[in-house]
Amino acid sequence: MTNDITALVDYYEREKGLSRDRILTALASAFLSAYKKMVPGANSIEHLRAEINTNKGKVRIVAALEVVPEDEYKDKFNQIPVNMAVRLNAEAAIGDIIDVNVTPKDFGRIAVQTARQTMMQKLLDAEKEMLYDEFKDRAGDLVTGTVRRFEKGDIYIDLGKFEGVMPSRERVSTEEYSVGDRMRFYVVEVRVEGRGPEVILSRSHPNLVRRLFEAEVVEIADHTVEIRGIAREAGYRTKVAVFSNDSKVDPVGACVGLRGARVKNIVRELNNEKVDILEWTEDPTEFVRSALTPVEPREITANSDTKTVLVIVNDDRDLSKAIGRRGQNARLTSRLMNWDVQVRVYDPQAGVAKQLAEAAKALSKQLGIAEELAYGLASMGGTTVAALVDFEAADIADNLDISMEEAEAVMGKVHDVANQ
Repeated sequence: MTNDITALVDYYEREKGLSRDRILTALASAFLSAYKKMVPGANSIEHLRAEINTNKGKVRIVAALEVVPEDEYKDKFNQIPVNMAVRLNAEAAIGDIIDVNVTPKDFGRIAVQTARQTMMQKLLDAEKEMLYDEFKDRAGDLVTGTVRRFEKGDIYIDLGKFEGVMPSRERVSTEEYSVGDRMRFYVVEVRVEGRGPEVILSRSHPNLVRRLFEAEVVEIADHTVEIRGIAREAGYRTKVAVFSNDSKVDPVGACVGLRGARVKNIVRELNNEKVDILEWTEDPTEFVRSALTPVEPREITANSDTKTVLVIVNDDRDLSKAIGRRGQNARLTSRLMNWDVQVRVYDPQAGVAKQLAEAAKALSKQLGIAEELAYGLASMGGTTVAALVDFEAADIADNLDISMEEAEAVMGKVHDVANQ
């Protein structure tokens, strides 16, 4: 065994964590492959092994051959005549199996060159097996690694003894990566491909933020504070909804930390991505109000049937603040709640129409008339029964284009209800 192979064995044992036995097994297999390529007919030898002496740096190829009578010697690859066997081993007898050194001259020098690629491949396979064993149960974990190289848009990450890959889809568009950069990654999955197991890493996954908070905030780690939801547009903004299981613990304050120290550490790891921390509440109206701070909405209406929240703000300036840059604030709030959050500017006309519609609905029910007719009465200013008492049937007929008889019938109902 030459010095370079010895160094290779030491490297894989020290840096990759492979056992020495496993490395030597791979090396022995590589030497056998080299021998079979060098010696014609060697594939016919049924029992062949490579013996490696790590102290002396030597290797020999040994064949186990059956001792046979000279007149029965027919298979030179698996048999040895008795007269030749006793020269090698004085105690050899017919029927015995003896080891015979079949190493060619200069085998070490030539075989090392031939065996190198085979050995490297077997060691790589062994390393991948260890990679899978190490990471198969770590999907969802946070790991620290160093950018090693770039390949077709993917980034390969040095995880110490092993290597992970961050596909282009898991990158953050606003981040720049350079060889040697050290950062944290989220383990998306460990999958077995044709090339062997791969550790898929991410910087854009929402759960990267979750794991950073768990690592940074003690109250989350011990379950005093829960993360109820995370919505993220990687590189730009993240919203985190938190809830406290202890009334004495402020969940937002725990995540922010003293003078903002905790959240600052997370923001720094995310390369200054904006992080909003909100206290979770089951009331959609209150949650949206908190999420849109510092904007003070004029009105918030929640429809639990359609899971829609309509937010009315005073002007375009408040609208811009409420929806955020490129609509991120409103969009992330929607994702966080799993509701459709719509933000609109206050429209006085829409307000009047809404009031008239509500008044018409009430009049229709009180007077037992069509809602369309009731809307016409409300539009004339008769928004209540009391307001309609002094109306004239002729005015109603003219304004609503109905017959006098219909107008008088309406007024009759108005007076009946008013006198009850």
